[in-house]
Amino acid sequence: MNANPVCKKNFHYIEHGQGGLRAWGPEGMPGMKPPSRTNSRHGTASPGEAINRHLGRRVKHLRTGRGWSLEALAQASGVSRSMLSQIEREAANPTLAVTLRIARAFGLALGELLEMPGAASTVTVIRAQDHAYHYRSDQDCRIRTLSPLNLEKDVEFYEIRLERGGALRSSPHFEGTREFLTVQRGRIRVESAGDGEELNPGDSASYRADVPHAIINAGKTEGVVFLIVIYR
Repeated sequence: MNANPVCKKNFHYIEHGQGGLRAWGPEGMPGMKPPSRTNSRHGTASPGEAINRHLGRRVKHLRTGRGWSLEALAQASGVSRSMLSQIEREAANPTLAVTLRIARAFGLALGELLEMPGAASTVTVIRAQDHAYHYRSDQDCRIRTLSPLNLEKDVEFYEIRLERGGALRSSPHFEGTREFLTVQRGRIRVESAGDGEELNPGDSASYRADVPHAIINAGKTEGVVFLIVIYR
C-alpha cells in the first residue's frame, strides 16, 4: 500500500511577440485549437462549445474568488495572459495540456476543473465484487481497496480480512505516514515499532506507519478491519 489573440480575416489568431505580430492560419497556433462553431442550422451549441463555456466561467470564477489577476494566473500556470483571457471570454478551445496547467495552478485535478454539474453522477461506487479493487488475495489475507484507483490522493482506504493466524506485516512507509484502523469482526493485534495492542470489534487504533508495523489476527475466527492510510 503505498504506497492571444485578436481575430483577423483569413487568420484565426494573431499574437504579439518579440518579432512583432505573428499570425496563424486555420490550423491554429501551438497550444490552442481553433474555436468550435455553433450549429447555426439549429441554433444550438455543440457539446464542445458547452464545455468551453463552462470552462471559461469556471476559470474566471476560481480566479476572481482567489483575488488573482490574469497576470497572476498566467504566472502560476505558465499559460499566457492573452490565452487565459480568450478562455474566460469563451473564445478559445484550449488543448488538454493547457487545461491541465490551469487546473494545477488552482490545485485541482483536471476532472475537478472540467466537471460540469449534471453531466455525470457525483457519486462514485465501488462494487463489492469488482476484482479491479482486490489488492491482494491469498489463503491468509484479503485486501480490498475502498478508495478510487484513478485519484491522486494522500489518503487510502482498505478493507482487510485476515484468516485465523493470518497477519499483514509491512515495512515502513514514507516518513510521517499514519494508519487508522477499526475492527469490524474478530480479535486483532496491532503492532508498531516495539509497541502492541489487542482490539475487539468496535475498537479503533492509530499508529505510526513509517516504522515496521503489523496487523495480526489474534482470534480463532476470521478478522475484518477497515484501514485508512494517511501520507504526509
